[in-house]
Amino acid sequence: MTIGVDDDERASPHLEDGKALEESWLQICSRLKGEVGEVEYRTWLTKIALGPVDGDEITLLLPTRFLRDWVRSQYGDRLSELWNQVLPSIRRVELQVARPGDPSAPALVLESDTSAVVAAPQGVEAEEAPRNAPEVRSDLVTALDTRFTFDTFVVGKPNEFAYACARRVAEKPSSVGFNPLFLYGGVGLGKTHLMHAIGAELVQRGNVSVAYMSAEKFMYRFIAAIRSQSTMEFKEQLRSVDVLMIDDLQFLIGKDNTQEEFFHTFNALVDAGRQIVVSADKSPSDLSGLEDRLRTRLGCGMVADIHATTFELRISILEAKAAASGVVVPAKVLEFLAHKITSNVRELEGALNRLIAHANLFGRPVTLEATQDVLHDILKAHDRRVTIEEIQKKVAEHWNIRLTDMSSARRARAVARPRQVAMYLAKQLTSRSLPEIGRKFGNRDHTTVMHAVSRVAELMERDPAFAEDVELMRRMLES
Repeated sequence: MTIGVDDDERASPHLEDGKALEESWLQICSRLKGEVGEVEYRTWLTKIALGPVDGDEITLLLPTRFLRDWVRSQYGDRLSELWNQVLPSIRRVELQVARPGDPSAPALVLESDTSAVVAAPQGVEAEEAPRNAPEVRSDLVTALDTRFTFDTFVVGKPNEFAYACARRVAEKPSSVGFNPLFLYGGVGLGKTHLMHAIGAELVQRGNVSVAYMSAEKFMYRFIAAIRSQSTMEFKEQLRSVDVLMIDDLQFLIGKDNTQEEFFHTFNALVDAGRQIVVSADKSPSDLSGLEDRLRTRLGCGMVADIHATTFELRISILEAKAAASGVVVPAKVLEFLAHKITSNVRELEGALNRLIAHANLFGRPVTLEATQDVLHDILKAHDRRVTIEEIQKKVAEHWNIRLTDMSSARRARAVARPRQVAMYLAKQLTSRSLPEIGRKFGNRDHTTVMHAVSRVAELMERDPAFAEDVELMRRMLES
């Protein structure tokens, strides 16, 4: 867009030499500073630089599209007037973006307090400066955790789509349809792991600058920039990266000014063809409290959810973790943990880590009994009331009998033994009286329940395998 002065009758301007052009620009900068004030000038106008003159038109260069659009809307007319007053040969002002690293961009004449200095376009270093070194913006990034890679991420049905999307972004940033990539799911399901894995993969490949931070850190850095009157530096830092990753975006709900800044950062990066990866606990459409325009933009790329883990996935995660530790963890213990801790992979891994540490410190094998003792606080937090109906259902499934057999008159051993186990567990896990338990099993007498309890206890003493089966069933029901 060209900002011009309507005066077609004027004679063709006389082109000034470079020194006169620089002196004119310094005069204009001085006037602008006096008009808008020191803070506003430093925030919005210090990054304007002189570009080439073509006839009666001068080009002013800015480092980002966002800054160019802002200067155009807020100061465009005034810039045109000042140029015409200071240097009448200039009739039109063109505002353009000088892309960082663009070899075709001319040197920029930057305004200083007392003199003009010539500098290369932003982001261009000395002639021999290598541009193929991997870069993580240390001033922006929260350190990437080297444990969180694609190789250590256990894939299953609940997370396979999110994993595939993350791999695609790591291999081909800014792919059509994958920008932005929005990952969402509950706490401890692997969102942060995938984001760190993307960052690690991109850094390993090289020639890509990556910034990763939580939404909370984004807000604190933005507030600090406002207080130190360095918002433009903050904006330019974020807009200069190739990949920006923001974790836990829901933290910005209710923080309108920070949302506004993130929205402009988002637009500037996407418009420049840069990749954005965002995570939250809900999908964009469910993040009530975010501005509608931001929720719309977040949902315009690839939205991938991570579901709650299945039993099979939890077992796979525990097996992989146990194998890497070098400690033998029995399958029964892994199954118990997978049944007991169902909502949070982070807590699941933490529980296994505690077991492994206990085994290493004391040189004791990992057993179900030791697990219950070492993890008593975690297990207690997951305790809940068990009903007789639940016991009957779980036992019937485990021994592959019909649920109706629990209350039937059948006395075959294949049915009677599971029924006795269910009665035993009902006595152990509920506060029901013996007559109440008997009524739930086809109106049987309380003496039948007493016999079943003593019989199962006797069999558990004689048969360790049977005892382990019953104990595992009990712990599964408590989960």
